[in-house]
Amino acid sequence: MSRALIDNILATVVYYDVLDYPPTSFEVWKYLINSDQEIIIDSQGYSLEETIAGLSEEEIEKFVEEHKGFYFLKGREGLVEKRISNSKIAAMKIKRLRWVVWFLRFIPFVRMIGITGRLAMKNTDIKSDWDLLIILEEGKIWTGRTLVTIVTHLLGKRRYGNKIKDRVCLNYFITSKSLEIATKDMFSAHEYFFMLPLFDTGTYKKFQLKNKWIKKFKPNYDLIEIDNLRILENTRLTKIIRKVGEVVFSPKILESWLSKWQKKKIMQNPKTRQIGSLVQASDKALIFLPEPQGPEVFEKFRKKMNNLTSDI
Repeated sequence: MSRALIDNILATVVYYDVLDYPPTSFEVWKYLINSDQEIIIDSQGYSLEETIAGLSEEEIEKFVEEHKGFYFLKGREGLVEKRISNSKIAAMKIKRLRWVVWFLRFIPFVRMIGITGRLAMKNTDIKSDWDLLIILEEGKIWTGRTLVTIVTHLLGKRRYGNKIKDRVCLNYFITSKSLEIATKDMFSAHEYFFMLPLFDTGTYKKFQLKNKWIKKFKPNYDLIEIDNLRILENTRLTKIIRKVGEVVFSPKILESWLSKWQKKKIMQNPKTRQIGSLVQASDKALIFLPEPQGPEVFEKFRKKMNNLTSDI
C-alpha cells in the first residue's frame, strides 16, 4: 500500500468530516482527495480495490471507524444517522426542485441547470434552499438571468430576504463559452464533481471537459454519464418554445440595456464590496457569493489534518 494513497484516504475522510458527510467506501474512492497537489497522480487514478484495502490499513483504522458502511473520524458516529436522515430530506427536495426546473427548461438561452452544494451531496437539512449552477447561451447572460429570475419569482420559488426554505438560490450563472470554473481550489473541485444536472442540452459533457483541472485535487475525476432517471428531457416541444423565445428576446439592445441596469444594481449592493466576498458580474459569468465557503472549509480541514498527523 503506497504512502500517498494512505494519506489521500485519510485526507478524504477528514475533508468530508468538515462537511458532516461520512462517505461510503465507494465515495472515498470516487471523491478521493490528492492531499499533495505537488505530486501528479497517474491519469488512471487509484482503483476501488486499492481504496477499500487502504481503509483497512492500521494507519487509517487508528483514526477512522465504520458503521453501516459509512466511514468517519473516531467519535463522529452520530454523523451516520444524520446523513441517512438528510438523504431522505434531499430526495424530497430534489423531487420538488425538478418541478421548478420543468418550467425553467423552456426559458430562452438556458443550456444546462445543475444542482450544487449540499443538495447535490444529498446531505441537506429541512430548512435549506436549492443551489443551482445555470449555463446560458454566450452573449445572452443578462437576458437569460433576467428571464430565469422572473419565472422563478412567478413560481414563488426565488430565494430572497428571509424566504429561504425550498427556494432557488440564483447565485451562479456562466455561459456556454465560459464553462471553466474560475476558482480552482479543493472546495470548487468538490462542488463541481458532486454537481447533479437536472436539465441539459448537451452542455454538461463540455463542462466536464473544460474542468479537467478537478483531477489535480480529485485523481479519480472522470466524465460522468447523466442519470436519465433524474434529468428532465429536452423534448421537441421544449426546443421549439425555447427557440421562439430566443427570437423574441434576441435584440442586442435588450442585452446591452439589461447589462447596464443589472451592473449598476450589483455595484450598489453593499455585499459586493464585502471583505472576502466573491462577486463577478461580466458577460462571461454572474457569480454572487458574499460569503464563499471554500476558505473556511479548507482552514478547518487543514487544522484537523495537522492535529491528526502530529500524532503519527
